[in-house]
Formats: sequence, structure tokens, C-alpha cells
Amino acid sequence: MRRLLLLAPLLAAPALSTPAAAADGPARIGVVDTTFRMVGRNDRVVVDRYDDPRVDGVSCYVSRAETGGVTGSLGLATDPNRFSIACRATGPIHIRDSKLPTNEVVFGEKASPLFKEIRVSRLYDQDKRVLVYLVWSTISLGTGGSAFNSVTAVPLDSK
Repeated sequence: MRRLLLLAPLLAAPALSTPAAAADGPARIGVVDTTFRMVGRNDRVVVDRYDDPRVDGVSCYVSRAETGGVTGSLGLATDPNRFSIACRATGPIHIRDSKLPTNEVVFGEKASPLFKEIRVSRLYDQDKRVLVYLVWSTISLGTGGSAFNSVTAVPLDSK
């Protein structure tokens, strides 16, 4: 019991802190607890905002599941492949570079201590002048990868 009391502040600290958005990193919009855990933080769904680094006026909101408990609180758990994405025009859209690649990974965030990462790719449909954003995960150790994904689109103009 004494050991648990000594570990309590360490286990609670990650749940109480909300990371500030870095210049190119995500902004934490909110957290919803989904499963109660007796020790460590609860399982939860987090929602982060990512602003496209090459396209002004486009923001993507990614929700994803995070594992709680002791391993999740210590950053040692592999989060499940459950995520969703919605990208919207949040201002005037301006492409910074004269030519966008047709397929580019624009965001990524670790989802396990080793190899797994959740990524967002931007695909450019030149014919329809639409930016398509796809969220997916890299190969998780021993599972052979993931087919879980979600897609959203942002038109560049209304013509």
C-alpha cells in the first residue's frame, strides 16, 4: 500500500498535464475518459488539432484512443488502432508552395514506445482541386500492420 501511495503522484501527473501546442505540433483540444482504471489514468479518447504545414487555412482534427492503466500512464502501452479525422477550412486557403506533392505525410505521432505511429497523409486530387487527408497507422510490432483508416476532404475552391 505504501508503494502505491508513493507511485500515485507519478501515475497521476500525465493525466493532469495537457501538452501545449508546439509551433508545428498538435494542439490538444480535449480528452474524454472512456474506461475507469483503478490504478493509473483511465482509458480515454483524445482530440488534437493539426494545422497543415503547407496549406494555410486548413486544420485537421484527429480523435484517437489511448490506453490507460499503469502502462499507459508511464507511456509503455501500445494504443489501439481506433481513430478518426475531420479536416476543415478554418480560414482563407493558401498553398505556401507553388506545387503540392500528390501524396505527402503531413503529421505523425507515436502510439507506442517502439515502432507504431499514427500518421496523416495529404493526397491532392488535381482534377477536382480537393485536398484529401487520410489517417492511418504504421506497422505495430508483431501484428503485420493495420488496415484501420479514416478519410476526409477539403475543396480548394467552390468552382
